[in-house]
Amino acid sequence: MTHPFQKLGLSASLADVVTKLGFNQPTEVQLQSIPHIVDGKNILAGAQTGTGKTAAFGLPIIQRFLDAPVTREMNSCVVRALVLVPTRELAQQVFDNITAYSEQTNLKVVTAYGGTSMNVQTQNLKGGADILVATPGRLIDHLFCKNIILSQTEVLVLDEADRMLDMGFMPDIQRILKRMNEERQTLFFSATFDQKIKMIAHKMMSNPVEVQVAPSNSTAESVKQMVYPVDKKRKSELLAYLIGSKNWQQVLVFVKTKQGTDALVKELKLDGIKAASIHGDKSQGARQKSLDDFKSGKVRALIATDVAARGLDIHQLEQVVNYDLPYKAEDYVHRIGRTGRAGATGLAVSLMSRDEEYLLKAIEDLLDKPLPQEWLQGFEPSLKNVEDLPDTSRRRGRSSEKQKMKAKLKIHSGRGKKR
Repeated sequence: MTHPFQKLGLSASLADVVTKLGFNQPTEVQLQSIPHIVDGKNILAGAQTGTGKTAAFGLPIIQRFLDAPVTREMNSCVVRALVLVPTRELAQQVFDNITAYSEQTNLKVVTAYGGTSMNVQTQNLKGGADILVATPGRLIDHLFCKNIILSQTEVLVLDEADRMLDMGFMPDIQRILKRMNEERQTLFFSATFDQKIKMIAHKMMSNPVEVQVAPSNSTAESVKQMVYPVDKKRKSELLAYLIGSKNWQQVLVFVKTKQGTDALVKELKLDGIKAASIHGDKSQGARQKSLDDFKSGKVRALIATDVAARGLDIHQLEQVVNYDLPYKAEDYVHRIGRTGRAGATGLAVSLMSRDEEYLLKAIEDLLDKPLPQEWLQGFEPSLKNVEDLPDTSRRRGRSSEKQKMKAKLKIHSGRGKKR
């Protein structure tokens, strides 16, 4: 009987490896992407996070190199396939996955990202690499040191391509593209694609096949979403209450600033909840220790900035909390995508203060649906904060924000029912 992955164009031996890793049936993004990649086509693929995008591009790249093996020379610096990712955590995750997929082969897989030894990476890159997983900044460091050659690279992958193509990364991406052969296969994968990103992508690749597994910028149906309105000063108190009263043993909490992560860790510890933080100012070793302690259960709460919104694959993570709503609505999709992975159920909770309502609206506009809200008894937004609001809407002939909030308070105060 033909293995389901063989029907997509993969060899029997590679299909067996995938089976041993626990993948018995391809996911939708794998079904739609792998045959096109095996055929050498360019791909622009959008799929919800946690649906197997790494295997969707990793497996056919491995198959390509198994079908056309080359002998690497020690003085060669050629990279055959380059996978670019926005964060260190995602680089490590993608490297681990591709290493597992290629375990029964002679392919050389290397990773390079900041916060770790440049010398070790230089040694690993001697003789080139079949597949290099890297962040843009560290890749440019290796290009400057002449540790790698990209002029013969056959495949370029941008994972989390929406982040890779935003204005913060574009100068680095353009520098890298200038070093590359234009006759390459280019693969873009992400959970979110807006029209602007699609236009940039089409300029960077010829005749791409578009694969959209789920509605663009959608969230997994298996993730229950809830918004709790609360005064800003009481957010840490509410978070501690939720963790304790609901007996959450493992919760990933997103905060908007580096200082905020460390402050929240201290607040939770005062409430008897073991927590650790992860953000860009921490060394890679410290970030990895926090993540390892969280995965092993030594800490119940991992407090992170958006550096962790992409690239954290935590097995059976059931709860994600937006302590602060993200400034970019697309980041909400990536944040809550840390739970409900591979079809599992999950819960995504957002703590919303009054000054964040415009951020919630942006998220709801992106998702094209309202998110359910619930006022928890004892944590209702205070009337005092409503009184302090400017009453500008009255001049536009509409009911004032104060009046609306007062009406809500009369209805919900002391009851905590859903609305």
